[in-house]
Amino acid sequence: MAGRDLRTLFSSNDRSIAASEAFTNRQAQWQAVTAGLAEHTRHVTCADFDVEDLEAPRRNILVFHGVGGIGKSTLSRKIEASLARSDHRPAQWEAPTHPQERTLPVRIDLARAAGTDFERVILTIRLAVAALGQPMPAFDLALRRYWEHNHPGETIEDHLRRSGLLSRFSAAAALPQQMQSALSDVAQVLLLPGTVGSALGHGAGALIKALRERRQSVRALAGCSRLADLLEAEPDLEALSFYPHLLAWDLTQLPAGKSPLPVILLDTFEDTGDRTHRDFERLLQRIVWLMPNAFFVVTGRNRLQWAETSLEGQLDWAGPHAWPGLAAADTAHVQQAISGRQVLIGDFSPEDCEDYLVRRLSRDGQPLIDEPLRRIITERSHGLPLYLDLSVMRYLELRRGGRQPQVTDFDHDFPALIARTLSDLTADERHVLRSVSLLSAFSVPLATQAAGMDHDAPALRLAERPFIRESSSGVWPFHVHDLIRSAIRNADDGSDDRWSEQDWRRAAQRAFHALESQWCQDLRHDRAVLVGCLQQGLLLARDFHFDLGWLADAAFQYVGDSVWEPLALPAADATSSGGLQTAADALVETLSAVARRQHEHRERTTSRLSAVLASELLPDDLVELATYYLAKAQRDLGLTDDSRRGMHRVASADGRLASAARRGLAHLSRLSGDFPTAVEAAGRLGWEGRHHRVLGDVWWVQGDMERAIAAYLAGRNEAEEHGVFGETAMVQAHLAFAVSFSDPLRADDELDLAERLLSHLSLRSSEMTARIAVLVRDAGFAADLPGRAAVLLAEIGVSGIAYAAAKLQLALCFHHAVLNAQDDLATAITRLCELTQSGDYAYYVDIAHFMAGLSLPEHTARARWIDGEQQTRDRWRHLVTTRRNQLVTTR
Repeated sequence: MAGRDLRTLFSSNDRSIAASEAFTNRQAQWQAVTAGLAEHTRHVTCADFDVEDLEAPRRNILVFHGVGGIGKSTLSRKIEASLARSDHRPAQWEAPTHPQERTLPVRIDLARAAGTDFERVILTIRLAVAALGQPMPAFDLALRRYWEHNHPGETIEDHLRRSGLLSRFSAAAALPQQMQSALSDVAQVLLLPGTVGSALGHGAGALIKALRERRQSVRALAGCSRLADLLEAEPDLEALSFYPHLLAWDLTQLPAGKSPLPVILLDTFEDTGDRTHRDFERLLQRIVWLMPNAFFVVTGRNRLQWAETSLEGQLDWAGPHAWPGLAAADTAHVQQAISGRQVLIGDFSPEDCEDYLVRRLSRDGQPLIDEPLRRIITERSHGLPLYLDLSVMRYLELRRGGRQPQVTDFDHDFPALIARTLSDLTADERHVLRSVSLLSAFSVPLATQAAGMDHDAPALRLAERPFIRESSSGVWPFHVHDLIRSAIRNADDGSDDRWSEQDWRRAAQRAFHALESQWCQDLRHDRAVLVGCLQQGLLLARDFHFDLGWLADAAFQYVGDSVWEPLALPAADATSSGGLQTAADALVETLSAVARRQHEHRERTTSRLSAVLASELLPDDLVELATYYLAKAQRDLGLTDDSRRGMHRVASADGRLASAARRGLAHLSRLSGDFPTAVEAAGRLGWEGRHHRVLGDVWWVQGDMERAIAAYLAGRNEAEEHGVFGETAMVQAHLAFAVSFSDPLRADDELDLAERLLSHLSLRSSEMTARIAVLVRDAGFAADLPGRAAVLLAEIGVSGIAYAAAKLQLALCFHHAVLNAQDDLATAITRLCELTQSGDYAYYVDIAHFMAGLSLPEHTARARWIDGEQQTRDRWRHLVTTRRNQLVTTR
C-alpha cells in the first residue's frame, strides 16, 4: 500500500512524476503481531483470566526496536490501519486469526515533537474506547473527579476541541455525554441532587461510602474492588496513572458479544526519557500492567529493559518474572523464529530496497530512477530505509539542477544520518560511538579504552543501541551498522560537539594503542586475536600515517604461524591513490601479498613484493620479511638464482627469519640435486629451521620412504608441541605423500588427517601436495587417474607453483611404471623433462627412469644421491614392483 508522498510532491515542478509513500514488506513483523494477538486473545478469554489480578506476569506487549530510519513509525501506522480496516492491509500480509471486528486499535505518537503528555495518552485511549458507544462508569467517575480538580473551569469537551483530539476521533463528541450518563446514573441511585459531577466534593464521599458498604443500589460499581480507594486518593497525576485499571475493569463488564480487543500502539518510545529519568516511562508501564486485557505494540529505537531486575525501584514492575516475554534471552531477530516479545527490526533486503525505489518515484507507470542508480543506492544503503529516502530526495535535488543524476552522485554520506543517530545519545555515548566508528569490531573494554574513559558505563549503554550489531563469531562481539559507521566517519557533522581533525587523530591513536594492549594481554596467543588486532591496527596506521610500532612484531607472529587467513585489507586503495606512501601502506601490501599468494599466481606475488621493496618504505626488519617471501615465490616460479640471492641476504642479516632463509637455501640445494649439502644444512637448522621437514623432503626423493616418514612424524610432533598449526598441517601433507608410495592402505588415514588439518587453513602448496598424494595412493589402481591428474594440473597452472606440476608428473610416471604402460610412460617422461629443463628438480627424470628400470640418457646432469645412484635406483624400482604385487593381490 502507498499513500501520497507530499515531501516529494513539493520537491519538483514536474507534475508527471508520481510520488508515492512506499511501504515495503515487513511481513515478518506483521506475523509477530498476529501471533501475539492470537495468543493474547486465548489468554483473556480463558475462564481463569482476572483483570483485577495485579500479580500475574504480563505478556500483553510486543516490542519492535531498531536504528533510527529503519521504518518503525511507518510500520506502526500500517499496523494500526491494517487492524482498523482489512482493505488497508497490504496484500502480502495474511489475515489475522483473532476476531478483527472486535479489534480496537489506537496509535499514540510519543515523540517530543508531537507534544504528547500523560494526560493526552489517557484521553486518547478513552476516546478510542468511546467508539463502542458505552459509558465506562468506574473510569469516567474517577476521570471526572481528576478533571474538575486539575482543570477548574475547563470542560473536557473544550479541551478535546482545543487539543485536536476531537477531530481525530469520530466518537470523541460522544465522550462527554457518556461520562455525563455515568455520573447521572450514580447520582440517581444515591438520591443525590443533580449529578456527581456538579458536586464532586460531597457526591464522591457519598459514593465512596456506598461502595465501602457494598450497597445493592451500586452493585454494578461495587464489583470494582479498587474504585473506592482511587476515588479517595488525591486526584493528581500519580492517581491518574492508576485509572487505566478502572478502564480495564469497565471493558470486562461489557456483554461478551461486545467485548473489544484494544490494541494500543505506542510509537517513538525512546522519547519518553532516558536511562536515568524514567518518570514518564513508569507512568506508561502502569498502563500496560493495569490493562492486561489490552494488547500493546511498542516501537522505538531501544529494547525495553523492563525484564531487568536492575530497574527495580525505578519502575513499579521489573524483572523476568513480571515480563517473561521481554527477557533478553527471548529476544529474537526478525530473520529468526520470533519466540520472544522483543523483535529487532532488520534492514531491508536488496529485493525490498529495489521494490521501494521502483515504487517511490515513477512516470507513466515506469520507475523514474533507472536500474544502475537503484543498484548503487541499494548497495550503499546497507538496507537502511532512511538512506533510501534521503537518496530519493537527493535524486530530485540533482534533477532540479538541470542534469540527469549519475551513479557517481550517490557515492555520498548524508549528515542527516548522523543527526538521527546521535539525537538521543548522551554526550559520553556520542564520544564512545565516534571512537568505535574507527574500528570494524569492538568489545566494551576495547571501546572504553579507545574512548579514553575510565569507566565502562557509556560503552555498556551504547552496546544496547539498535545500530550496534552483535555477533557471536569473531574476537569482539559488537560493530556499528555499516552505513552509520560510514556516515559518522565521512559525512559533514553539523552537531554541536562535532570532532575536529585533531580529535579524530587523537581517537585513532587511542584505538591503536588499545589494540596493542589487547594483543599483548592475550596470554593464550589466540590466532584470531592476533589477526583481528593486526587487521584493525594496520588500517588505523595507514589511514592516519602512524609509525608501525607494535605492528612489526605482530606481523612476524602472523607469518610465523604459517597460517594464511586473508587479512581483507584494502591495499588496492593505497595504490590507486598514488602508490605506496607510508610504512603502513607498505606493510599492508606486504602482508596482503603474502596471504594472497595462496590464492594468486606466484607472478602476482613477486610483482607486489618487488614493488614494496622498491618503495624503500619498510624498516629493515620488515624488509627482511618482504625479501624472504619474495624469494619463496621466486623459488616456486623456478627463478632459482633470484631466490638464492634473496635467501642469502636474509640469512646473512641474521634476523628473525634467518633460520627460515637457511631452510630455504637447503631447499634450493635439494631441488638442484645436491642432497648431501641439504642434509648437512638440516643438521644446523633446529626447530626454527624446521630441520625434520627438510630431512623428510630429502629422504623421499632417495626412495627411502621409511626414513622420510620417520622424519615427517618427528616434524609433526615438534610442530604440535610448539602449537604451530600451519606447520603441523604442512608436514602432515608431506607425510601423507610419502606414505602413499609405500603403503596405500595407511595412506587413507594420513590423507584424512591432512584434509582435516588443512580444511581450516589456507595453504595452497600443501593442499596441492595432499592432492598429488591421493594420485600416488591410487597409482595402478585407478583407471581414471590420468584424467584426474589433468584437472589438477590446470589448477596448478593457475597458482603458478611450478614445482607442483613436476611433482604431479612424477606421480603419473609412477602410475604408468606400475602398469608397465611403456608408451604412456615415455610421454610422461618427455613432459617431465620439459618441466625440469631449467635444472631444478631435474632428478625427477632420473627417478622416473629408476621406477621403470630404464637406463639414464647420456650427457644428463647427475644428482648427488645420499647412498649412491644404484641404491636409490633399487629403492624406487622396489616401490613399483611392490605396488604391482598389490595389484595382483586385489584382483
